Amino acid sequence: MSRRSWVRPLIAMGLVAVTAVVSACGTSGPGESNAGALKIWALEDPVLNKIENKSIDSFKAGGGNASLETFGNDPYKQRLRVAIGSPQAPDLFFNWGGGNLKEYVDAGKVADLTQVLEENKAAKDAFIPSVLNGAKLGDKYYGVPMRGMQPVLLFFNKKVFTEAGAQPPTTWDELLAVVDTFKAKGITPIALAGTQAWTELMWAEYVLDRVAGPEVFKNIRDKGPEGWKDPAVVESMTKLKDLIDRGAFGSNFASVGYDAGGASTILAQGKAAMHLMGSWEYTNQLDQSPDFVKNGDLGWIAFPSIPGGKGDAGNLVGNVSNFYSATQDSKSLDAAKKFVTTELHKDSYIEALVEAGDVPPVVGAEEKLKKSPNPEYASFIYELVLDSKNFQLSWDQDLPADDATFMLTQLQEFFLGKVSPQQFVDAVAAR
Repeated sequence: MSRRSWVRPLIAMGLVAVTAVVSACGTSGPGESNAGALKIWALEDPVLNKIENKSIDSFKAGGGNASLETFGNDPYKQRLRVAIGSPQAPDLFFNWGGGNLKEYVDAGKVADLTQVLEENKAAKDAFIPSVLNGAKLGDKYYGVPMRGMQPVLLFFNKKVFTEAGAQPPTTWDELLAVVDTFKAKGITPIALAGTQAWTELMWAEYVLDRVAGPEVFKNIRDKGPEGWKDPAVVESMTKLKDLIDRGAFGSNFASVGYDAGGASTILAQGKAAMHLMGSWEYTNQLDQSPDFVKNGDLGWIAFPSIPGGKGDAGNLVGNVSNFYSATQDSKSLDAAKKFVTTELHKDSYIEALVEAGDVPPVVGAEEKLKKSPNPEYASFIYELVLDSKNFQLSWDQDLPADDATFMLTQLQEFFLGKVSPQQFVDAVAAR
């Protein structure tokens, strides 16, 4: 099953109308009491909730007490916003890190975990630094990773490349060259689900990172919309416009979706050569076009470097991980801190994530990943993240919701050629 349903920034997808869940493995529904227990809130996921409950069982075996309550994506966000400053607040809560967490930190609602992580070096050192930093604001840690990592990769159709005598691009110039190659053969160079702006956002994120490094967007996130006026933003958007105008995405991308029959299918059928997408694309292809994967025709590489740019070629964008954060006013704060520094890097927990198809955010997982359902692919993702200096959370998760929604609307206008790079910057900077 694809994991994108619980990690994608759903403000862009208009998804989910669900429910708290009461699972057979012991999950409590919202409003139910479990006296004296550490109350943990997370997103509903039939596979991963079982693993999270196992971590609670482990905590109980060590003398602790906890209960898990799960929610659908949109109901969760709304409920957390209402509850976090009240007596009904959870002690630990699931979040996406970055700007998604920042508003609660700024309001004084989230506990600083820096000292407890420094005191428990084994716990801190267990996590890949670029992932742990996903919940680091300023010089303080406000969360600990608790699910897998999902970077954005450039997927490609090996058969189409072989037939064209082309090689997967590792630099921007090579990307431009293969775009021209496939255009000449009547093949859409890059599949793009343009009906959904979050798919276009991946391109803007990577190009800005490769051109300017991660600091420009971090400045936008931390200091406000004025940060968009950095000259590097227009420079990167101009480079992206050149790619669009070159015909990289064909002429019909605005009518292509990401659901069944959309961009992924176009890639699998050989009607497109490449597709930039989150790592969940593998399981999406396995579900929708199993022979394409099983025949070995699905390839994947890191996003190309941009020579002369300030961004490290190993930098990543996507869904860094998900995090547990502790509420500042929790009456069980010590227990919450103990939970996140003992349970989330245990071998049993990591092995369960691997078995479920997740790529865990911990160091030293190489041998465990050999037992993954898709070991070659999982190992590639793991090594990519392990070597990354910076892993940027998707912008629409890292910005305030209203700013993110407006940015996505402007980005669609940009891809359609209705606004120029400068007009895009002027619009988002004026928020």
